[in-house]
Amino acid sequence: MNSRKLKPTGLKLFVFIASLVPLGWYAWGIQTENLGANPIEAVTRGLGTWTLNLLLITLAATPLQHYTRWTWPLTIRRMLGLFAFFYACLHLITYLWFDQFFDWLAIAKDIFKRPFITVGMAAFLLLIPLAATSNRQSIRKLGGRRWQQLHRIIYLCGVLAVLHYTWMVKADISNPLIYWTILAALLSVRALWKIKNRSF
Repeated sequence: MNSRKLKPTGLKLFVFIASLVPLGWYAWGIQTENLGANPIEAVTRGLGTWTLNLLLITLAATPLQHYTRWTWPLTIRRMLGLFAFFYACLHLITYLWFDQFFDWLAIAKDIFKRPFITVGMAAFLLLIPLAATSNRQSIRKLGGRRWQQLHRIIYLCGVLAVLHYTWMVKADISNPLIYWTILAALLSVRALWKIKNRSF
């Protein structure tokens, strides 16, 4: 199959279904009690990890298109970004509900006293305007240039998300190092393009 000629409808359907697989896995794990001794922690951390995965995949879409000249990465970029936000919402909800039981005073203390919660919440808040403007109407309303400037915030979200993950896992830094390496590569590509006066 020619990767440049993938049909957008079929590709989007595949990505949509594939993006729901992790959620289905955790739902099945809860139902079958197959998530270990602390299922709430497993679900909360798992949803957060998939938020990070999808966020980095979203960031990789434009460089992939640029270097391969394939068009399909840009076709699914918005969907991937919205799924990253979707999983971020689920990650936050499980924390608010199952970890803190909507104790807003305890949540506020947690945000200000625990750095990894602080940066995680900051990343989530920054994702909100990106998700809210991920549509053609917002592009027309803001104008292409202003819209692009707004959506460059996603790189800051990526840094905060990886930092949140790093501080959360604490002891084992092997996975965080992988995420930092991927993020550094993506940021380096952007810096290189900026030097060459390339806009993306």
